[in-house]
Amino acid sequence: MTYRRAVIPALVGGLLITLLLWWAGASEQALQLRGTTSVFDIQSVSELRRWLAPWSYDPPTGSLSDGAAGGDTALTGGTQYADLYSTAMQIRFVSVFVFFLAGALLLVHRIPPTQGRTPATLLALWAWGPVAATLAVTVSAPWLIASRGHGSYRVLPQLASVSASSGPVAVFAGLLTALATVLVAHLTAKGAEPQPRHSVPPRAARLAASVGTAVVALSVVILSYQSVAAWIQTSFGGAGLLSEPGDLLRQWLLLGAWTGPATGPLGDWLLYRAVDVLMLAVVWWALRLLPGLLTRTTVPAMTVGAVCATVWGLLASQVLHMAIDDTVDVWGPVYLFSKLGNGVPAALTFGVLAGLAALVTLRLAGGRDTGESPSEVSR
Repeated sequence: MTYRRAVIPALVGGLLITLLLWWAGASEQALQLRGTTSVFDIQSVSELRRWLAPWSYDPPTGSLSDGAAGGDTALTGGTQYADLYSTAMQIRFVSVFVFFLAGALLLVHRIPPTQGRTPATLLALWAWGPVAATLAVTVSAPWLIASRGHGSYRVLPQLASVSASSGPVAVFAGLLTALATVLVAHLTAKGAEPQPRHSVPPRAARLAASVGTAVVALSVVILSYQSVAAWIQTSFGGAGLLSEPGDLLRQWLLLGAWTGPATGPLGDWLLYRAVDVLMLAVVWWALRLLPGLLTRTTVPAMTVGAVCATVWGLLASQVLHMAIDDTVDVWGPVYLFSKLGNGVPAALTFGVLAGLAALVTLRLAGGRDTGESPSEVSR
């Protein structure tokens, strides 16, 4: 699909996910109304508010209290902090639109929903929703941190916390957005020149997928081990605004957390390690199919596709964690989805690295030619 045709569904998707997240943030006020706990239990209300808070235009209660206490000068300071918060949210929603638009444009162009690619397009767009939300909250983080009145205190840990805050709302919004985007893409693809799927040498595809999965496994298996994660958390120093980078490094480098079987029953330990194996299997399977789904195996297409594959592996492992979670009766049914979408920053980091490694391996192993055809150049 040409960029001219792909831009319409990408625009629709960008607008829809922005509106859905804005609506979710506006709904946070409804959870503060009297009688909400008669519909949901207290734990569920608290969890829902945590989900919606990153997209709410209303600052959290007490976040501006430091600047609003005492006199006209303090009142002016409180107003300035409120303006900073409003600016942060404006940047956040604009960034969501821009990031989703850019990714959806590339995905619909390179994985058009034709010739059997529709499920892959849908899954890729769905995975890109949480990625766009994560990038948006990260870009807007400096303004949000400054609006709290203590922007110079523990900046990097605060940045890590904000980067991880997009939460399950972005996953659910991404699903609705992906469905609408694929539907519009089907309509705009009518009458376009057919783009049949290309054959990729099986050996080259498997080797590229294995190398890309090995990059992701570096985070899941090695960096996420308890002693290594603790070293990452504590071994990097700094001064001033760059002090305490451990939380930020963990957020963008670790896709999981695990320790030896001595800390719990062996059966439980093996079950949770099976979840990690499932994640890597999903990543390998997606990377194995990716070169054949793309109309051209370019660097941007492979990196974005690998990011989506890594996010899907992460989501698959989180869904399996839901099935074996036994805390729902204690914390309420909403808590079941509380970890959905966690780890997307690290998935973005290692997805990009996995895509680059897979592309290099594919070319060295004799994958298909990535040059443009004359007809595509003319378009």
